[in-house]
Amino acid sequence: MKVNSKFTINKIRLKQLDAAAVRSLEQTAEALKTEVQQAQVIPRDTGNLQGEAFWVDRKESFRGKVRLVHSAPYARRVYFNPDGMKFHKQPWTTKSKLTGNELKHDGNPNARDHWYEDWMPGGSKQDFCINTFKHFYRRNVRLE
Repeated sequence: MKVNSKFTINKIRLKQLDAAAVRSLEQTAEALKTEVQQAQVIPRDTGNLQGEAFWVDRKESFRGKVRLVHSAPYARRVYFNPDGMKFHKQPWTTKSKLTGNELKHDGNPNARDHWYEDWMPGGSKQDFCINTFKHFYRRNVRLE
């Protein structure tokens, strides 16, 4: 018995699938960033740690790597060594240096150290990134 087979690889489609995977990875990182912010687990004083100092680094997304970055200089200390940190679980007030008026700050009610633990293996939301990536990948593949 003799069997022959012949196949051709659609290189254009493979490139489209790779591009969809990169785009899905970036969208998943943005979704995780939003999820973490909405869960209100990042300690909040002025809002810098979860606001403008919190961003998605996409430089190596073509290699399958994205990072959530907290660029505030104190982020590592708060995350790994929170001794003496007061996680504001209720509103507090302070005086404005410019106007002297009283300013009210609302801290995040779920603030804690190691705020990514819920999304890590063993956490309550450990499947979030996998399911979100699948959702975006399916959608992006259909668009190609």
